Amino acid sequence: MPSVCVVGAQWGDEGKGKIVDWLSNRADVVVRFQGGHNAGHTLVVGDKVYKLSLLPSGVVQGKPSVIGNGVVVDPWALMDEIARVTAQGVEITPEILTLADNACLILPLHRDLDAARERQAGAAAIGTTGRGIGPAYEDKVGRRAIRVADLADRSALEQKVARLLAHHQALRRGLDLPEADPVELIAALEAIAPRILPFARPAWRQLDQAWKANRRILFEGAQGALLDVDHGTYPFVTSSNTVAGQAAAGAGLGPRSVGYVLGICKAYTTRVGAGPFPTELDDETGRRIGERGREFGTVTGRPRRCGWFDAVLVRQAIAAGGIDGLAFTKLDVLDGFDVLKVCTGYRLHGRDLDHFPANLADQHAVVPVYEELEGWPGSTRGARTWRDLPAAAVKYVRRIEELVEAPVALLGTSPERDDTILMRDPFQA
Repeated sequence: MPSVCVVGAQWGDEGKGKIVDWLSNRADVVVRFQGGHNAGHTLVVGDKVYKLSLLPSGVVQGKPSVIGNGVVVDPWALMDEIARVTAQGVEITPEILTLADNACLILPLHRDLDAARERQAGAAAIGTTGRGIGPAYEDKVGRRAIRVADLADRSALEQKVARLLAHHQALRRGLDLPEADPVELIAALEAIAPRILPFARPAWRQLDQAWKANRRILFEGAQGALLDVDHGTYPFVTSSNTVAGQAAAGAGLGPRSVGYVLGICKAYTTRVGAGPFPTELDDETGRRIGERGREFGTVTGRPRRCGWFDAVLVRQAIAAGGIDGLAFTKLDVLDGFDVLKVCTGYRLHGRDLDHFPANLADQHAVVPVYEELEGWPGSTRGARTWRDLPAAAVKYVRRIEELVEAPVALLGTSPERDDTILMRDPFQA
């Protein structure tokens, strides 16, 4: 079956929203398979800008869209997002949107816990968005989470809330938080239930039917491989697996369904929050990249840290994530640089490394080894064919392909949906 899985190949914020929106034209169903509303996708369609967090990007195209069981869902945030997108002229109905009935919920107490832990950690804070994603995943794995289907059963809900609070009250006391009120929590869930439940159904069955009917499924990932809870810069990571291997489990389909894996990466590197970043540029060049690329978090508004392209990290993400080809975004941000640098390896305590080490102290200690490439004075912005690109820009892309050991399938030259050079259609791969 022709299906495509889109995942980030860096620390997130690679431009997945635009690429998924572009691919949605070719897809029949779009499914989010992990993360929560800590992730943000920005879509630019004509003169409209859509900022999505939980909603799959396919909703803007009117394509059937699924929030899979691997996503943790804040029901209040979801309804706020639906209202915001509806006000922009996009109709979100149960015919368009499916919410997996076995997805776990993010509750107010998760947000409380997230914020309290970050405050207590002080300088050692991980830099979470404070939206409760990590604590919600903890409860899911601890088998005490409230799931979407529980909203339809008052008696089961009361029992599950009691079990959940037996765990959380002790945590709250230890963090100097007031104990949660079970009556208040149940009342809040009962109030939101009639708004959420019309979207809830067995997502796995809908996707299984689409698979058997040979429909094109687009799996939409959030964050990036370097934030993967196993393969990222632990502990400065998210709380879920962000690589393509999670797509099947988080959507409710088998691994055969995933198909072509498209990794998204920028022509440079960015990161939000704390954690190691070997090629970070804390200078005028870094600020120039950030300003030209408008590098501010879609969800948090935080400025992103910027640096040169790190081929070592992307090559590692490609290997660990089973990535078949890349969508290379924001090439236009590098317009006008005389010289560009690409990290091709590291030096660690006097020895050469061709990979990013797992030890956190080593991750902070590595020194990037750079290769310098010729920049280009002309503009790549809005280019839609190879012929529109300066020769040095073509050489830059080709060198990146060699270093990361994967082909570039799509090349983005502006935030606009159609400013994309197609070298290989992932749905035809």
